[in-house]
Amino acid sequence: MPADSPRPRLVLGAAALDVTLVVVFAALGRREHERGGGIVGVLDTAWPFLVGLLLGWLLVRAWRAPTRPLHGLGVWLATLVGGLAIRALVLHWPPLSFALVAAGFLAACLVGWRLVAWWVSARASARAA
Repeated sequence: MPADSPRPRLVLGAAALDVTLVVVFAALGRREHERGGGIVGVLDTAWPFLVGLLLGWLLVRAWRAPTRPLHGLGVWLATLVGGLAIRALVLHWPPLSFALVAAGFLAACLVGWRLVAWWVSARASARAA
């Protein structure tokens, strides 16, 4: 493994966090709209966005720098567009309000944690200098 490659544990942790955040998005949405179904229902709502998330990771090669905020933007965009497009093909095009909530929540989560990680890393580097 090249010296500048992220550790596998960091990559797996970042991917797991992204997956968790997409599942939380689905779970909160189902709860807000009083839809049951337990974990199966949540996964039924989440899977199009999880496919979009996977596509995002592949397109931006997020494993190379999983905490980079710019990668977060690409992952977010692919997750959002991919998830909405798959949903539209399989079910129906969701209302604009759903797309806007999805865009905001997923941006805050998928880009947000990377911004926090970048900020913490920058502060730690400044202290070490």
